[in-house]
Amino acid sequence: MPDPEIRELRYFRAVAEDLNITRAAGRLGIAQPPLSRAIRGLERRIGVALFDRTGRRLALTPAGETLFAESAKVLAALDVAVRRTRRGGNALVVTAKPGVATRLLHRVRERFQEDPAAAEIRVVVSGFGEQAELVRDGRADLAIAACVDGEGLETELLTTEPRVAALAADHALAAHDMLCVADLIAEPAPRWADSRIVERGYWLGHPDRRSDGPVVHDTAQLLDVVSLGQAVALVPASLAAVNVRPDVVYRPVGDATPYRTLALWRPGSRSPSIARFLRIAAEHGSNADLR
Repeated sequence: MPDPEIRELRYFRAVAEDLNITRAAGRLGIAQPPLSRAIRGLERRIGVALFDRTGRRLALTPAGETLFAESAKVLAALDVAVRRTRRGGNALVVTAKPGVATRLLHRVRERFQEDPAAAEIRVVVSGFGEQAELVRDGRADLAIAACVDGEGLETELLTTEPRVAALAADHALAAHDMLCVADLIAEPAPRWADSRIVERGYWLGHPDRRSDGPVVHDTAQLLDVVSLGQAVALVPASLAAVNVRPDVVYRPVGDATPYRTLALWRPGSRSPSIARFLRIAAEHGSNADLR
């Protein structure tokens, strides 16, 4: 029996999402009768009913629920394959968030492009927590990120550096030359928008620390809420070095976990461009000054 066609899976998902043939047909830009015939044909091809038509409105059968979940993976994998195929071997798309990651990226790109035969590096600047998803869905081949949920991806540690506390200049803790994580427990921490649980724990620095600080979207906003005394942030030392301002001071935190910069890519990749990029990044990460 022939396997389902990609077109049939897309039709099925549209109907499963709307549970209404008329609305699904309108969304797909086709007439209702051919859509109904395509769904019936898919059911005959698979050998099971995908929709329960006995009630007042359509409902997915258990088999339909299974196909709905599994077809999402198939179509997502196809979309990734198409994006990567269109790029071919002529470009390596790398994504990073502004800050430490992009500074490392610029250094590595300069070395990478010294070889005239190397693929072009195209950089996609992304927001907090977006890097892994861009690699998963094929919009990027490689990501440079810190403290991410890398589930399902290959990762390699590129750099580590100390984290320091960013404080308002008139904060009581600014009088200390050295701090420890316990000193920050009572201080509100800024919350990165859309951060995951593992990332929140990392940025807090201590499981008992307050997590009710303001929501921030970028480094500039983070330092503004710090300067206003609304939060105390743990930031990488290199970020502190390039963000000197009179209303914010930075103090070492001796027992804070280090800031880690990671490379992420899809498992099973045999791309020579990714391998070359990782080699150069590892060389820079072992001795580079990222300020």
